[in-house]
Amino acid sequence: MKSQLQTESSPRFLDRIWTALADLQPAERRLGTFLLDFPGDMASYDAQELARLSDVSKATVSRFIRKIGYDSYDAARRAVRDEASSGSRLYIGHAEPGAMEDVLGFGMREEMENLAWTFQRITPDDLDRLAEKMLSARKVWIIGQRISHSFATYLRWQLVKVVPDAAVIPKDGESMGEHLAAMTADDLVLVVALRRRMSGLEALLREIGTIGAARAVISDDSMEPDPSLDWHFRCRISTATPQFNHAAVLALCHQIVVRTTLKSGADGRTRLRRVDELNERLGEYD
Repeated sequence: MKSQLQTESSPRFLDRIWTALADLQPAERRLGTFLLDFPGDMASYDAQELARLSDVSKATVSRFIRKIGYDSYDAARRAVRDEASSGSRLYIGHAEPGAMEDVLGFGMREEMENLAWTFQRITPDDLDRLAEKMLSARKVWIIGQRISHSFATYLRWQLVKVVPDAAVIPKDGESMGEHLAAMTADDLVLVVALRRRMSGLEALLREIGTIGAARAVISDDSMEPDPSLDWHFRCRISTATPQFNHAAVLALCHQIVVRTTLKSGADGRTRLRRVDELNERLGEYD
């Protein structure tokens, strides 16, 4: 929810800086350039701390804030927090020296925390029911756009060994309507919807629901739980780095693949052997 000072028509924080940059004094320009690289620091630090990080005076910070159109530092900070909540990774990185000295150790702790948060909210029964539906569905449709497309492709690549009729959509140049028209109530549609999500997700899920197909969604934790879905898996992707941490998403995808493979039983094992035998004869492997 946007603050009262941040409306749909208000210029974005970074746009305000770009517009004002050429007319700023040298110290103000240094602060502006700093915030273009690390806008998230505006939300994380008070005016005195920001002045120290950007090597300017506190008075320069106050003048800069007024010149880009805010009444106060708090007003600018609220605007930045509103924009950061949209999921832009521009607001994630921080300039504080030594903040991530132990990069590997920090990253592992972050991933373990995200994994714990995610799997505390998922039951084995949830995964088993999804696996059973994947195996009984007429067709499995896996939808993913932007970064979500990578995970959709991974899921299909692994599942196709035991779920022959699985497809990733949309491909380049295709519209969703072309695929929706081919769906039936006997299908399963799994939507990977990680931020920043493409627009139209609610309408898409509504149309799939009208068709009667089972609906599963893998989202990040910024998406509110949707009880109308057959499955909604929320993955925590929190990070203190410039890139979202998708470890929990990949771990969930792996669990879905493993559960589905195990549930496929003798038929699945037979198909896996057949795939390997054919690839051997075709010289697919070294």
